[in-house]
Amino acid sequence: MNASSDLFTVFAGIFGLLAVFSLIGAGLKWRISPGAPHGVIDNLNARIKAWWAMIALIGAAIWLGKGGVIALFAFISFQCLREFISLTHTRIGDHRALLWSFFVFLPAQYILIGIDWYGLFSILIPVYAFLLLPISASLGADTTRFLERAAKVQWGLMICVYCLSHVPALLTLDIDGYAGRNMLLIVFLVLTVQSSDVFQYVWGKLIGKRKVSPAISPSKTVEGLVGGVLTSTAVGAALWWITPFTVLEAALIALVINVMGFFGGFVLSAIKRDRGVKDWGSMIEGHGGMLDRVDSISFSAPIFFHIVRYWWVA
Repeated sequence: MNASSDLFTVFAGIFGLLAVFSLIGAGLKWRISPGAPHGVIDNLNARIKAWWAMIALIGAAIWLGKGGVIALFAFISFQCLREFISLTHTRIGDHRALLWSFFVFLPAQYILIGIDWYGLFSILIPVYAFLLLPISASLGADTTRFLERAAKVQWGLMICVYCLSHVPALLTLDIDGYAGRNMLLIVFLVLTVQSSDVFQYVWGKLIGKRKVSPAISPSKTVEGLVGGVLTSTAVGAALWWITPFTVLEAALIALVINVMGFFGGFVLSAIKRDRGVKDWGSMIEGHGGMLDRVDSISFSAPIFFHIVRYWWVA
């Protein structure tokens, strides 16, 4: 099959699963708490509704092609960076650095992906932004908590823009015998990592007892983590046919990116606890803010990109 047929098959399967889950959620609501609120069931149904919207949006972006995917993730990066900065302490002296972040480095990063300039894409933010942003902030002549403020802006740009931009950057990789199919790498990454989040939630609710770290993420359990990672690793292995990997390679890569995805959510949860909030925002019903939804991808995407680039690009 060609890439279009594979994409159609995958998305048909996803929408079919969502339809089944929607029926299960509606059935649970009808049988257990008709007309009355129920925390777990209502949260589950809200998550399912949000997944319908998110999968449809990703599907539309893929249908539009490379430009659509780049535009989608540029928007996601902008929203995530906005959420990140809104919860961190900044001062008037940081405004110039923030303007550089939002309106120069963010669009430039995605433009470089659009023109396939890997050499500059890979160092624009970790080198040039890393040096320019504190210079720009220092010109504001405000030294109050300067190191902390500079680090927050730089780290927000790294997580929300640099790391997430590695998802559409997968479209730039020239893999022998895989021409025209790179969209499927994005599907593999997103489905595998996001399914890990879902399965961790499900396994945690079913058999979770021991907390991973109550101070950082009260809802995450060891059982949920292990069950979720292993189940989503099986999902990755089952998706080997849309990748240039063998079944074993797909499983090993899925395991790596699922573990990194967990730590992405874990690290950003630590930041939320430090700021005294539960979610980064309220943009997505049942999921909180945009950054709550893609925190796992922000840590897994660069690792996945460089694994593929190192071993599969000639």
